[in-house]
This record gives sequence, C-alpha cells and structure tokens, in this order.
Amino acid sequence: MNNNQKDRFQTVWKQLTRFFQSEKTHKNARVTYQVIWNLTLILIIVGILGFSFAGGVGAGYFAALVNDEPVRSKEDLKKDIYNYEETSEVYFADEVYLGKLKSDLEREEVSIDKVSKHLKNAVIATEDEYFYEHDGVVPKAILRAIYQEFTNANVQSGGSTLTQQLIKNQILTNEVSFDRKAKEILLALRVEKFFEKEEILETYLNVSTLGRNSSGRNIAGVESAAEGIFGVEAKDLTLPQSAFIAGLPQSPFGYTPYTQQGKLKENQEPGINRMKTVLKRMYSNGYITKEEYDKARTYDITKDFIGKTEMPSEKYPWLTNEIEKRSIKILSVSLAKEDGYEEKDLENDDLKAQYLALADRKLRQNGYKVYTTVNKKIYDKMQEVTKNYPNYGYDKAGEPVEAGAILIENKTGKIISFVGGRDFKREQTNHATASLRSNGSTMKPLVIYGPGIELGKISPGSVSANVPISIPTGGKPWSPGNYGGGSYTGVSTAREALKNSYNIPAALFYKKIINLSPASYLEKMGFSTVTKGDYSNLALSLGAMDKGVTVEENVNAYGTFANSGEFIDAYMIDKIVSKDGKVIYQHKVKPVDVFSPQAAYLTLDMMRDVVNSGTAASVRNRLAFSSDWAGKTGTSQNYWDAWFVASNPNVSFGTWLGYDKPKSLQGTYNGLEYNKRNLYYWADLINAAYKVDPKLIDPDKRFEMPGGIVSRSFCGVSGLLPSSSCQKAGLVKSDLFIAKYAPSRADDSFIDGQYVSVGSKRYAALPQTPGEFKSGGFMLNPDSFADIGLRYVVDPGSVIPGAEKSGNVVGATAKLNDNGKAPDPLSIAISNGKITWGLHHEGDVVGYRVYKDGKKVASINAGENLVYKVGSGGSYYVTAVDIVGKESAPSQHVESSAKKTSSKEDSTKNKDDRGKDKIVNEGKKTDSKEENGPDKNTDKQPEKDIQPEKETETDQQKDPVQDKDQNKENTDKEIQGNDKDQGTVNDQEQETDKAEDEEE
Repeated sequence: MNNNQKDRFQTVWKQLTRFFQSEKTHKNARVTYQVIWNLTLILIIVGILGFSFAGGVGAGYFAALVNDEPVRSKEDLKKDIYNYEETSEVYFADEVYLGKLKSDLEREEVSIDKVSKHLKNAVIATEDEYFYEHDGVVPKAILRAIYQEFTNANVQSGGSTLTQQLIKNQILTNEVSFDRKAKEILLALRVEKFFEKEEILETYLNVSTLGRNSSGRNIAGVESAAEGIFGVEAKDLTLPQSAFIAGLPQSPFGYTPYTQQGKLKENQEPGINRMKTVLKRMYSNGYITKEEYDKARTYDITKDFIGKTEMPSEKYPWLTNEIEKRSIKILSVSLAKEDGYEEKDLENDDLKAQYLALADRKLRQNGYKVYTTVNKKIYDKMQEVTKNYPNYGYDKAGEPVEAGAILIENKTGKIISFVGGRDFKREQTNHATASLRSNGSTMKPLVIYGPGIELGKISPGSVSANVPISIPTGGKPWSPGNYGGGSYTGVSTAREALKNSYNIPAALFYKKIINLSPASYLEKMGFSTVTKGDYSNLALSLGAMDKGVTVEENVNAYGTFANSGEFIDAYMIDKIVSKDGKVIYQHKVKPVDVFSPQAAYLTLDMMRDVVNSGTAASVRNRLAFSSDWAGKTGTSQNYWDAWFVASNPNVSFGTWLGYDKPKSLQGTYNGLEYNKRNLYYWADLINAAYKVDPKLIDPDKRFEMPGGIVSRSFCGVSGLLPSSSCQKAGLVKSDLFIAKYAPSRADDSFIDGQYVSVGSKRYAALPQTPGEFKSGGFMLNPDSFADIGLRYVVDPGSVIPGAEKSGNVVGATAKLNDNGKAPDPLSIAISNGKITWGLHHEGDVVGYRVYKDGKKVASINAGENLVYKVGSGGSYYVTAVDIVGKESAPSQHVESSAKKTSSKEDSTKNKDDRGKDKIVNEGKKTDSKEENGPDKNTDKQPEKDIQPEKETETDQQKDPVQDKDQNKENTDKEIQGNDKDQGTVNDQEQETDKAEDEEE
C-alpha cells in the first residue's frame, strides 16, 4: 500500500469513528435496535404460533387417519405378515416328489439362508438401498407423499421401503391414498420395532409377485420363481438370474418371460432391460465389481429360461385329481372336528359343503405336504401299458372302449397303483375310483359263496340244480340262464359252478341265504352304494346292483379273502403334514372282521380253480411269473362290462373294460373275444408291475390252509355222505369242508326203480309199461331234492347228475303222461338193407316193435337208434308203443328181396342188387289212415336222418328239442386243456331279464 492510499484510509476511518461516537448517531442506533428487536420477537412469536398450529393440525389429521387401525401386538403382526398362500406339495410312496397341487398362485416358502446372496443384494439395491439404515420409513418419501396428496399430483408414489411394501401386500391394500399411507407408516415403524431386518427381508422375498413360470401359472416368492423360470433353487441363482428376478416386482407380468400357456414370449427386451437396470444399481451401491457388472450385463439370460414344463395336473391328471379329492375330504373332517363336530354330523349336506369348501381353500393355500401310497414306477408303467395296449375293441358311436384298474396291497390297504382311463383329455371320469358299474359274476364270491360258507349253508361240495329254472318273485318270474343259454349239467357243485361261472346254481344258492341278508357282507367290505332294494333283489347274486360298484371297491373286497377274512379299507393318502412340520393326518389301518379264516380260505380255494382251469385259465400263460392267484371273471348283462379280479397272498388286482355309455363288448377283435381282451390286459398290467417290484407282486408264500378244515367224500347229487347206491352210480366226489359243517347225514337220493328212455332222456316206468322197454337202475328220490332247488326247475326230469356221464341214473320226478290214445302209425323207409324211422311226434311213445311177415322180430326202445337191419326177403312194418302199452296201427309195409348167399357170392355180388328192396302196400286190413297212405301228422324221417349202411350203429337218435339244450360235452376236460394250450375260454356268464332291469 502507498502513502496516498494510507492517507485516504486514515481519513475514512476517522470519519467513521466520529460518526459512531457522535451523540446523534448513538440516539439513532438505539431507536433502530429497538425496532429490529421488536420485529424479530414478533416474527419468532408468529413462527412459534404458526408451527404449533400446523403441528397440531397435522398431528390431529394423522391421528384421525389411523384412528380405526388397531394397536397390533407382535403376535398379531407376525400372524398377519406371515399369512401368505403357499402351494401344497404331493409325493408318491417313499417320499418321491410328484409336484405341486393346482392353485391360483404357486408359491413355495424358502428361508433367508437358502437364498443366493446375489438375489438379496439385488432386491435391496433395487427396492430399498437404505434398508439396513432406516427404521421402516424414509422421511423424504413421507414428505413426497404428503406433497403429492395436498397438491393432487398426477403421479403419486407409494411407500419406498421394503417394510412398507410388505405392510401394503400383507396387511393393507394397494389403494393409493394418504389414509392408507398413514397406516402404512405406523405399521412399518411397529414392524421394525418387533422384527429383525433378516426376518423382514425373508418375508418380502416369499410374498413378492413374480409373474409366471414355465407352465404358465402365476407365481410368487423367489423359490417358485427360481424353479419356474430357471429350473434351479433360489440358493443356486447366478448373478444375472438374480438380477432378472429382482427386477420382476416392478411389473411382474410385463417382465415375465412366459405367456399364460407357458410358452416363451417372442419379445424378451423389457425383462432384459430391467435386469440391466438392476445390475447397474448393484454396481452403483457397491454390491458387485465393475468386472462382474460388465460380464453380467452382456450375459444372454434367455438361454437360461427353461422350456415349457407340464404341471403335475397335466402329467398325472387322474392321480392329482384323486389326491386332491381325498385330501379335501380328510381335511374337511379334521376341520369339522376342530370346531366340535363329529364325522357323522357331516352327513348334513350344507355342513358338509361348508367344510369341503374350507378344506379346499386351505389345501391350496397352506403349503401342506401330502404323502401318498402310489408307487411312481409301477404307476408310470401301468399308464404306458394302457396307452399301448392293442386289444381294447372297436370304437362304437365315436366312443372307445374305456379301461379301469387298481392294485391294492392286502395287509395294509395301500393303493399301489391304478389306471383311471385311456385319455384324460377325452374323458375325465376316473374309471378306477368313481365309475359305478355292474360287476357281473365277480359278485358271486362276495355275496354268495363267501357269506354262504360263513353261514354254514354252502360248502365247495354243496350241490345245486344246473338246468333251466323259474323263480317266482311276485311279478314276472326270474329265469336266470347260463352263458350262451347252455352249459346245463343237471346238477353242479358250488366249486364247479364258480369255476365255470354257472349262473343257475349261483342263483339257487343265493335263494337259500337271501333271508340272512348276505348283502350286509358287501357293506362290511366297503361297498358304499348298497341300497335297501339290493338286499331283496335276487339278481344281486349276478352283479345287478341298483347303483353299481367301483373297481376300487370291488378289488378291495377281494382282499378280504386274502386277509383271512379281515377287510382292510384301501387308502391313498398316507399322511398330511403342515408347513411347520406338524403331522395333521396319519392313516391308521382299522381291520373289520367279515369272514372266519376257514370261510375265507375255502372261497379262495374255489377261486384258485377259476384261474387254474376255469374261465380265467387263459391268463396263466400270459404271466411272466408264477403265483398263487385266486380270482373271478365277470360279465354284466348285454356284455356291457368285462371284469377280472384276483388276489395272491400280497396283492389284489382287478381290471374292467367297457364303454362309458354301455354298449356290448361281444365280438372278436384281433382274434380275441371280449373276455380274453380283458384277461390279457390284466396280465400285461400285472407283468409291468412285477418287473418293477417282483417281491411285492410275486410272493414266495402261498395261501395257507387254517385249522378247522377237513376233506370229506360226498355224493355228487346231494352233497351228503355217499351211500352204497351213490357209489354204485359212480357219483362219489370229495372236497374241503369247515369241520363243524362237514356232511354228517348219509345220502338218500337214490331209490331202486325202472325207467324208459326217449331220445337222450329217461323217465320213470309205469306198472303198465311193457317190460320189453324197461331198464333197471337208480332213480333220484324227489323227496330228497328240495335242497338243490328242484321246485324251481322247469323240467325236473332234466336233473340228472353229470348228464351224459350219469350211467343208469334216472332224473328226479321224471314221468311221462299218457295222452289217452293209441299212437299214430309211423312212416318208415328202407334203404341199403335197413329200415329207419324218426322219433315219434307223440311224447308218450317209449318203444317200437318191428314185424316181419306179421310176426314181431324186434323191440327197440325210444332211447336207442331207430334202425333195423333186415334179413332175407320178407314184408316188414313197425308200430309205436306208448308208456301204458297201447300200440299204434302198423306203418306202411316194406319188402326186402335180399337172399342168403355164400361169402364168395357176396364178395362178387353187384352192389346194385341191394337196391332191389321195395316199399309196397299190403292188402291187409288197416284203418282208414293206413289205407289212404301216411297221415299228414305222421313224423317223417327227413332224408338227412337216413342212416348210412354200417355193420354196427352206435350213435343215438337225438330229440330235436333236446338238441337246443344240449349239454356241453366234457366241460371239465376242455377247460383243463386250456391250461396248456390256452384255447378260448369263454366266461360262462349271462345276466337274466331281472338283472337287465336292475343293472345300470
């Protein structure tokens, strides 16, 4: 600074000093100070008053906004925050994972320690960078919300912290208002007070909505997102994958890579750009390095998206539906009991519907783990067999033959596997568990033979008529018939009847026990559809139920025999566990005593014959293994249903084939009749199961005979101890009996008597019957035959045991009635040195007399061949003789010109010489009919019945009427042969008129 500048500064300083030191200046300063001070005090006071007023108003307003919000305790907040839906999971047997049940939103809970650190950092960097610093709210966010509310801004933002978002999602609504914001602030502060940061973050990660998965289902929670988008668990997510998921909450369905159909979107740019934004924020906040950021930002995330995957309900539709249905039923009972109800209270339809709906909701929201009994490998194999089986039959009216099958473990009741149908997309009905059908002859062991043996009314050696019958019912008589209208054997034992599936003996056996309520045994064995009408319906014996039965119930009942008479209800749900690990349901086996071990074994032993040599014999050579099987085939009326159910010591297995809208299965397809098509299907399925688990399907042991069973001989026409007459008749048989019910009375079925034969039938001779036509033998005593159902037999004379094998046994009460007149004359023919004629058209004719030149030369009874070989020349005629000895007028006369020759002459004689026999009319006195030629009503022998020339005739003439009811020849031998050559074995079944009316 120079001298001039110093001088000027000093001058100014002196002037300022004088100014401040002058009195005038002091006076003015005092006045100014007072004014400023007073103004400042006024401003301070006004400020204080204004702030107080504004604060009071604000506090009052806030208080008013949260006035209706309750003060929540920690427990209340915990309950509300953790109250989010979680999808229930289902498992095959042995805890093999099946998948998640259907729900509107798929979610799987995960703990914070099982989440990738990249994902946690990505969420915090993107959604709440001050998460670990704030106490639930960020002031600037509050001021922003207040400003937007008072200025009515077009864009209004919500809470910015994770805590506030959690409150909004779990407790409050998505409404954008100051009212909701105020409650959100209050609750956020309270949550932060009670819960750790990691708890809050964990809950947020589990509740966030994150778009769709590769099945097209809506998902929430990072575990479901990781699995549904990338096919990995949340703990294994990479940095790019974590960033992609962390970006989804802003616009879940805008950024999701999948459509509602589970297909990948064509345009993935929105989601990829959002991923890059997340990565940038992670880098800015120091969670990743520059190198990690650059690498992740350029990563092609689209190659990590998994392709479309089937939901369990798509891959296992019948199984998942069945699991849901059974689980809901179980939970409904559990929930009702929690509310003080008993299971029987749920018979009220309204109450039942209420708890079923509640159980349905809880099953889909509460994250249960449902464990089942179904073996995955066996189930998969059975579906494969069903898909590829080539022999179902023809489609009819656009409908294919449907199938149902089920495999049950006897001792536990576990449902190991089942087949619900052929194509779920075409038909959703579960044909194993829900379809009610007539079970045909598979009903016989359940309602006839098992109960009958238990009650002591039937044994394997019990005998019944096996000929056409008619049972009065108060309306139209019931006339059941055997399969195909034949297979009549005169009488049949229970064992034979079951083996060959004869309906008539079964019906008569059932008639004996119907007043003892055999239908009650069905209810003991789990049949849920038995009606009051079923109890009195005779046709129930052949499977005619009012409503029908499912494959599951039918097969389950057969397990009763394998369990020594104990019924064990089949089940599929083994246990249900809540998401906190508590077992809320565990199945318990509750055996029901139905049959004694002895009755159960005898029924099984009879059913062994069905498989070994009876109607199911063709199945044996189809099996890949040998086991002790006992079972029964079945066919409903009109061939609508085909069944086969069988048990071995470990499992019971049954199949059903039929149309959803009943139609006949009859007819060959690929060379197989309907019954064989079902038997082969049964064999293919059980073979598939055997390949998966041989020990389960083919046990080493056999059914063991319990004590209290004896073997006894009995008479095959009565089931009683054999008499000497029965032994002479060759009708002694032997079988097993419960010791206390073994036969103790001697048979009295036979009386000595004489009979006549007409065609293949035998009738009791009368005192007037000419002795030349009588034969000696054993007659069945009609008084001893009431027990085999004789009074219902249409033709008592047909009750001949063993039919053509019966030797000299005569049918019970078999009598011919005299028609009161002499028989009409015959018409005869001669050819090749033999006279032939047909069976007389009048039913009381028992024999024929041959005359030569007016002298009787032969007597031929009506049961022999109606032929006579003529000798040397002469005139012949034949007469008919009836049961009381009246003889017809002579037939026309025939003349033979045959002459005796030496053997040498015979050898060189022209064959044409035998044609010189002539039919001539004799000039003897005859009645007018003979004079005028044969009467119009005379039975003429058609040309085809003329016997060819033979030295010995053995074939008997057959009554044309009898031919219609011809007994099946040597049935037992034919079926036994099938055990080797597997020829066609028809299921000997046909339901009757009554059954058709009763069955669905």
